Amino acid sequence: MPDMDPPPNAEEVDGQKDTKTKTESDGSETNKETEEAEETVERQLFLLDSNGLVAPQNFELPVPESNEVAQQILEYLVKDGPVTSLLPNGFQAVLPAGTEVLGLSIEDGTITVDLSEEFKEYAAEDEVKILEAMTFTLTQFDSVERVKLRINGEELKEMPVSGTSIANGYTRANGINIVPSDTVDLINGKAVTMYFPTEHDDKQYFVPVTQYIEAKDGNIHQAIVEALIDGPAYDTNLMHVFNNTTMLVDNPKLDSGVLEIVFNQNVLKDMESGVIADEVMETLVRTLTEQESVEAVNVRVENVEQIANESGEVYTKPVTRDVFTPSQKF
Repeated sequence: MPDMDPPPNAEEVDGQKDTKTKTESDGSETNKETEEAEETVERQLFLLDSNGLVAPQNFELPVPESNEVAQQILEYLVKDGPVTSLLPNGFQAVLPAGTEVLGLSIEDGTITVDLSEEFKEYAAEDEVKILEAMTFTLTQFDSVERVKLRINGEELKEMPVSGTSIANGYTRANGINIVPSDTVDLINGKAVTMYFPTEHDDKQYFVPVTQYIEAKDGNIHQAIVEALIDGPAYDTNLMHVFNNTTMLVDNPKLDSGVLEIVFNQNVLKDMESGVIADEVMETLVRTLTEQESVEAVNVRVENVEQIANESGEVYTKPVTRDVFTPSQKF
Protein backbone atom coordinates (compact mmCIF):
# COMPACT_ATOMS: atom_id res chain seq x y z
CA MET A 1 0.00 0.00 0.00
CA PRO A 2 1.34 3.49 -0.73
CA ASP A 3 2.36 5.64 2.20
CA MET A 4 -0.65 7.42 3.65
CA ASP A 5 -0.85 10.42 5.91
CA PRO A 6 -2.33 9.72 9.33
CA PRO A 7 -5.87 11.01 9.90
CA PRO A 8 -6.30 14.61 11.07
CA ASN A 9 -7.05 13.52 14.63
CA ALA A 10 -4.72 15.86 16.48
CA GLU A 11 -4.25 19.59 16.50
CA GLU A 12 -1.07 21.01 14.99
CA VAL A 13 1.61 21.33 17.63
CA ASP A 14 3.01 24.82 17.89
CA GLY A 15 6.62 25.62 18.52
CA GLN A 16 8.15 22.81 16.50
CA LYS A 17 9.21 24.84 13.45
CA ASP A 18 12.50 26.60 12.78
CA THR A 19 12.60 30.27 13.74
CA LYS A 20 12.02 32.49 10.67
CA THR A 21 13.24 35.97 9.83
CA LYS A 22 11.33 38.75 11.54
CA THR A 23 10.02 41.83 9.71
CA GLU A 24 10.58 45.10 11.61
CA SER A 25 8.08 47.98 11.64
CA ASP A 26 10.07 49.87 9.00
CA GLY A 27 9.66 46.95 6.59
CA SER A 28 13.26 45.75 6.69
CA GLU A 29 14.05 42.17 7.59
CA THR A 30 16.49 41.38 10.34
CA ASN A 31 18.16 38.02 10.28
CA LYS A 32 17.52 36.11 13.44
CA GLU A 33 19.83 33.23 14.16
CA THR A 34 17.97 30.04 13.35
CA GLU A 35 17.62 27.86 16.39
CA GLU A 36 18.02 24.16 15.99
CA ALA A 37 14.58 22.58 15.87
CA GLU A 38 13.78 20.52 18.94
CA GLU A 39 13.83 16.81 18.21
CA THR A 40 10.39 15.27 18.70
CA VAL A 41 8.69 11.91 18.53
CA GLU A 42 5.03 11.10 17.88
CA ARG A 43 3.15 9.77 20.91
CA GLN A 44 -0.46 8.85 21.52
CA LEU A 45 -2.21 10.19 24.63
CA PHE A 46 -5.66 9.10 25.80
CA LEU A 47 -7.56 12.15 27.02
CA LEU A 48 -11.13 13.18 27.86
CA ASP A 49 -13.15 14.67 25.01
CA SER A 50 -16.06 17.10 25.16
CA ASN A 51 -18.51 14.20 25.64
CA GLY A 52 -16.58 12.81 28.61
CA LEU A 53 -15.28 9.87 26.59
CA VAL A 54 -11.67 8.68 26.69
CA ALA A 55 -10.15 9.11 23.23
CA PRO A 56 -6.66 9.05 21.71
CA GLN A 57 -4.88 12.03 20.20
CA ASN A 58 -1.45 12.03 18.56
CA PHE A 59 1.15 14.59 19.59
CA GLU A 60 4.73 15.45 18.74
CA LEU A 61 6.47 15.39 22.13
CA PRO A 62 10.10 16.28 22.91
CA VAL A 63 12.46 13.33 22.85
CA PRO A 64 13.40 12.65 26.51
CA GLU A 65 17.01 13.28 27.44
CA SER A 66 17.19 9.74 28.80
CA ASN A 67 15.08 6.61 28.42
CA GLU A 68 12.31 7.99 30.66
CA VAL A 69 9.66 7.54 27.97
CA ALA A 70 6.91 6.17 30.22
CA GLN A 71 7.44 8.87 32.84
CA GLN A 72 7.25 11.60 30.23
CA ILE A 73 4.07 10.31 28.65
CA LEU A 74 2.38 10.09 32.07
CA GLU A 75 3.40 13.66 32.87
CA TYR A 76 1.57 14.70 29.71
CA LEU A 77 -1.65 13.22 31.15
CA VAL A 78 -1.63 15.61 34.13
CA LYS A 79 -4.06 18.55 34.20
CA ASP A 80 -2.32 21.95 34.03
CA GLY A 81 0.84 20.09 33.01
CA PRO A 82 2.95 20.31 29.84
CA VAL A 83 0.13 19.03 27.62
CA THR A 84 -2.05 22.09 28.35
CA SER A 85 -0.81 24.25 25.48
CA LEU A 86 -1.13 21.34 23.04
CA LEU A 87 -4.70 20.26 23.83
CA PRO A 88 -7.16 20.24 20.91
CA ASN A 89 -10.39 22.12 21.54
CA GLY A 90 -12.77 20.15 23.72
CA PHE A 91 -10.09 17.90 25.23
CA GLN A 92 -8.67 17.80 28.74
CA ALA A 93 -6.03 15.82 30.59
CA VAL A 94 -7.17 13.14 33.04
CA LEU A 95 -4.78 13.03 36.02
CA PRO A 96 -5.36 15.47 38.89
CA ALA A 97 -3.34 18.68 38.76
CA GLY A 98 -0.11 18.44 40.70
CA THR A 99 0.22 14.66 40.34
CA GLU A 100 3.88 13.66 40.18
CA VAL A 101 5.41 10.45 38.87
CA LEU A 102 7.68 9.36 41.72
CA GLY A 103 8.99 6.29 39.96
CA LEU A 104 8.14 3.34 37.77
CA SER A 105 9.38 -0.11 36.90
CA ILE A 106 8.52 -2.71 34.30
CA GLU A 107 8.79 -6.47 34.60
CA ASP A 108 7.28 -9.25 32.47
CA GLY A 109 4.90 -6.88 30.71
CA THR A 110 3.66 -5.20 33.91
CA ILE A 111 4.48 -1.55 34.51
CA THR A 112 4.20 -0.33 38.10
CA VAL A 113 3.71 3.42 38.48
CA ASP A 114 4.36 5.23 41.76
CA LEU A 115 2.40 8.48 42.07
CA SER A 116 2.25 11.32 44.57
CA GLU A 117 -0.60 11.98 47.02
CA GLU A 118 -2.17 14.49 44.61
CA PHE A 119 -3.32 11.54 42.51
CA LYS A 120 -6.13 10.96 45.04
CA GLU A 121 -7.74 14.33 44.28
CA TYR A 122 -10.16 13.36 41.51
CA ALA A 123 -13.95 13.19 41.24
CA ALA A 124 -15.54 9.78 41.80
CA GLU A 125 -17.11 9.77 38.34
CA ASP A 126 -13.65 10.11 36.78
CA GLU A 127 -12.10 7.09 38.50
CA VAL A 128 -12.61 4.50 35.76
CA LYS A 129 -11.82 7.05 33.04
CA ILE A 130 -8.47 7.72 34.69
CA LEU A 131 -7.69 4.00 34.76
CA GLU A 132 -8.71 3.60 31.13
CA ALA A 133 -6.69 6.59 29.95
CA MET A 134 -3.54 5.54 31.81
CA THR A 135 -3.84 1.92 30.71
CA PHE A 136 -4.47 2.58 27.02
CA THR A 137 -1.74 5.24 26.92
CA LEU A 138 0.89 2.99 28.48
CA THR A 139 -0.10 -0.21 26.66
CA GLN A 140 0.51 1.40 23.29
CA PHE A 141 4.10 0.27 23.93
CA ASP A 142 4.87 -3.26 22.81
CA SER A 143 6.49 -4.15 26.14
CA VAL A 144 3.54 -3.14 28.34
CA GLU A 145 0.43 -5.27 28.86
CA ARG A 146 -0.65 -4.45 32.43
CA VAL A 147 -0.59 -1.38 34.68
CA LYS A 148 -0.27 -1.40 38.47
CA LEU A 149 -0.35 1.66 40.71
CA ARG A 150 1.28 2.84 43.92
CA ILE A 151 0.96 6.02 45.95
CA ASN A 152 4.11 7.08 47.78
CA GLY A 153 5.47 3.56 47.40
CA GLU A 154 2.37 1.79 48.75
CA GLU A 155 0.75 -0.58 46.27
CA LEU A 156 -2.91 0.06 45.55
CA LYS A 157 -5.33 -2.86 45.71
CA GLU A 158 -8.22 -0.55 44.91
CA MET A 159 -8.58 3.01 43.68
CA PRO A 160 -8.58 5.63 46.45
CA VAL A 161 -11.93 7.36 45.81
CA SER A 162 -14.58 4.85 44.65
CA GLY A 163 -12.68 1.65 45.38
CA THR A 164 -12.43 0.18 41.88
CA SER A 165 -10.44 -3.03 42.27
CA ILE A 166 -6.97 -2.97 40.73
CA ALA A 167 -5.40 -5.76 42.80
CA ASN A 168 -4.43 -7.61 39.60
CA GLY A 169 -3.59 -4.43 37.73
CA TYR A 170 -5.46 -3.00 34.75
CA THR A 171 -5.25 -4.10 31.11
CA ARG A 172 -6.98 -3.31 27.83
CA ALA A 173 -9.17 -6.33 28.51
CA ASN A 174 -10.88 -4.25 31.21
CA GLY A 175 -12.31 -2.14 28.39
CA ILE A 176 -12.75 1.55 27.67
CA ASN A 177 -15.90 3.70 27.44
CA ILE A 178 -17.86 0.54 28.28
CA VAL A 179 -21.32 0.31 26.71
CA PRO A 180 -23.89 -1.03 29.19
CA SER A 181 -26.05 -3.81 27.78
CA ASP A 182 -29.13 -5.61 28.99
CA THR A 183 -29.72 -7.49 25.73
CA VAL A 184 -26.48 -9.45 25.32
CA ASP A 185 -25.75 -12.65 27.22
CA LEU A 186 -22.72 -11.50 29.21
CA ILE A 187 -21.73 -15.08 30.00
CA ASN A 188 -21.54 -16.18 26.38
CA GLY A 189 -20.69 -12.76 24.97
CA LYS A 190 -17.25 -11.27 24.55
CA ALA A 191 -16.13 -7.75 25.42
CA VAL A 192 -14.78 -6.13 22.27
CA THR A 193 -13.28 -2.68 21.84
CA MET A 194 -14.41 -0.98 18.65
CA TYR A 195 -13.45 2.39 17.19
CA PHE A 196 -15.88 4.91 15.71
CA PRO A 197 -15.13 8.40 14.38
CA THR A 198 -16.58 11.62 15.71
CA GLU A 199 -15.92 15.31 15.19
CA HIS A 200 -15.36 18.42 17.28
CA ASP A 201 -14.83 21.82 15.67
CA ASP A 202 -14.54 20.07 12.29
CA LYS A 203 -11.66 17.93 13.57
CA GLN A 204 -12.20 14.20 13.21
CA TYR A 205 -10.86 11.64 15.68
CA PHE A 206 -11.64 8.06 16.67
CA VAL A 207 -13.19 6.98 19.96
CA PRO A 208 -12.80 3.43 21.35
CA VAL A 209 -15.85 1.88 22.99
CA THR A 210 -16.11 -1.56 24.58
CA GLN A 211 -19.31 -3.52 24.24
CA TYR A 212 -20.34 -7.15 24.59
CA ILE A 213 -21.13 -9.02 21.40
CA GLU A 214 -22.20 -12.60 20.76
CA ALA A 215 -20.17 -14.59 18.24
CA LYS A 216 -22.47 -16.64 16.01
CA ASP A 217 -20.99 -20.00 15.11
CA GLY A 218 -17.91 -19.05 17.09
CA ASN A 219 -16.62 -16.58 14.47
CA ILE A 220 -15.72 -13.57 16.59
CA HIS A 221 -14.30 -11.61 13.66
CA GLN A 222 -17.57 -11.91 11.75
CA ALA A 223 -19.48 -10.77 14.84
CA ILE A 224 -17.21 -7.74 15.22
CA VAL A 225 -17.60 -6.67 11.59
CA GLU A 226 -21.37 -7.07 11.76
CA ALA A 227 -21.44 -4.97 14.93
CA LEU A 228 -19.44 -2.26 13.15
CA ILE A 229 -21.92 -2.33 10.27
CA ASP A 230 -24.77 -1.91 12.77
CA GLY A 231 -23.02 1.19 14.10
CA PRO A 232 -22.21 2.53 17.57
CA ALA A 233 -24.45 1.49 20.43
CA TYR A 234 -23.17 4.37 22.55
CA ASP A 235 -25.68 7.21 22.87
CA THR A 236 -23.33 9.98 21.73
CA ASN A 237 -22.36 11.71 18.51
CA LEU A 238 -20.22 8.80 17.29
CA MET A 239 -20.60 8.33 13.54
CA HIS A 240 -22.17 5.41 11.69
CA VAL A 241 -19.75 5.00 8.77
CA PHE A 242 -21.26 2.02 6.91
CA ASN A 243 -24.02 2.06 4.34
CA ASN A 244 -27.04 0.25 5.78
CA THR A 245 -26.99 -2.20 2.86
CA THR A 246 -23.36 -3.21 3.42
CA MET A 247 -23.02 -6.97 3.90
CA LEU A 248 -20.33 -9.58 4.28
CA VAL A 249 -20.40 -12.05 1.40
CA ASP A 250 -18.10 -14.54 3.10
CA ASN A 251 -16.89 -15.35 6.58
CA PRO A 252 -13.72 -13.44 7.53
CA LYS A 253 -10.64 -15.65 7.28
CA LEU A 254 -7.51 -15.30 9.40
CA ASP A 255 -4.21 -16.50 7.96
CA SER A 256 -0.81 -15.76 9.53
CA GLY A 257 -2.10 -12.64 11.27
CA VAL A 258 -3.89 -11.23 8.20
CA LEU A 259 -7.68 -11.09 8.38
CA GLU A 260 -9.38 -11.12 4.97
CA ILE A 261 -12.85 -9.57 4.78
CA VAL A 262 -15.04 -9.66 1.67
CA PHE A 263 -17.94 -7.19 1.37
CA ASN A 264 -20.60 -6.57 -1.23
CA GLN A 265 -20.20 -3.44 -3.34
CA ASN A 266 -22.39 -1.36 -1.06
CA VAL A 267 -19.40 -0.92 1.26
CA LEU A 268 -17.89 1.43 -1.34
CA LYS A 269 -18.25 5.19 -1.34
CA ASP A 270 -17.81 5.30 -5.12
CA MET A 271 -18.62 2.02 -6.86
CA GLU A 272 -17.46 3.19 -10.28
CA SER A 273 -13.97 4.07 -9.04
CA GLY A 274 -13.73 1.37 -6.38
CA VAL A 275 -13.23 3.94 -3.60
CA ILE A 276 -13.82 2.94 0.00
CA ALA A 277 -14.30 5.73 2.53
CA ASP A 278 -11.26 6.45 4.68
CA GLU A 279 -13.47 6.36 7.78
CA VAL A 280 -14.64 2.85 6.91
CA MET A 281 -11.12 1.52 6.43
CA GLU A 282 -9.83 3.12 9.62
CA THR A 283 -12.81 1.88 11.63
CA LEU A 284 -12.15 -1.67 10.44
CA VAL A 285 -8.39 -1.64 10.94
CA ARG A 286 -8.33 0.06 14.33
CA THR A 287 -11.05 -2.23 15.66
CA LEU A 288 -9.91 -5.57 14.29
CA THR A 289 -6.24 -5.12 15.18
CA GLU A 290 -7.32 -4.76 18.82
CA GLN A 291 -7.76 -8.53 18.56
CA GLU A 292 -4.50 -10.15 19.60
CA SER A 293 -4.40 -12.51 16.63
CA VAL A 294 -4.93 -9.83 13.96
CA GLU A 295 -1.93 -7.87 12.71
CA ALA A 296 -3.36 -6.55 9.44
CA VAL A 297 -6.65 -6.38 7.54
CA ASN A 298 -7.15 -7.21 3.87
CA VAL A 299 -10.42 -5.68 2.66
CA ARG A 300 -11.88 -7.04 -0.58
CA VAL A 301 -15.06 -6.21 -2.44
CA GLU A 302 -17.07 -8.73 -4.45
CA ASN A 303 -16.52 -8.40 -8.22
CA VAL A 304 -14.12 -5.45 -7.76
CA GLU A 305 -10.52 -6.07 -8.77
CA GLN A 306 -8.93 -3.38 -6.60
CA ILE A 307 -10.05 -0.73 -4.14
CA ALA A 308 -8.58 2.67 -3.33
CA ASN A 309 -8.73 5.29 -0.61
CA GLU A 310 -10.36 8.68 -1.09
CA SER A 311 -7.10 10.10 -2.46
CA GLY A 312 -7.09 7.50 -5.20
CA GLU A 313 -4.26 5.42 -3.74
CA VAL A 314 -4.82 1.74 -4.38
CA TYR A 315 -4.64 -0.69 -1.48
CA THR A 316 -2.05 -3.16 -2.73
CA LYS A 317 -1.41 -4.98 0.54
CA PRO A 318 -3.12 -5.61 3.89
CA VAL A 319 -3.45 -2.53 6.08
CA THR A 320 -1.73 -2.46 9.47
CA ARG A 321 -2.59 -0.38 12.51
CA ASP A 322 0.52 1.78 12.30
CA VAL A 323 -0.91 3.47 9.20
CA PHE A 324 -3.20 5.30 11.62
CA THR A 325 -1.35 5.24 14.94
CA PRO A 326 2.34 5.63 15.80
CA SER A 327 4.23 2.39 16.41
CA GLN A 328 5.76 2.59 19.88
CA LYS A 329 8.63 0.91 21.62
CA PHE A 330 10.56 1.81 24.74
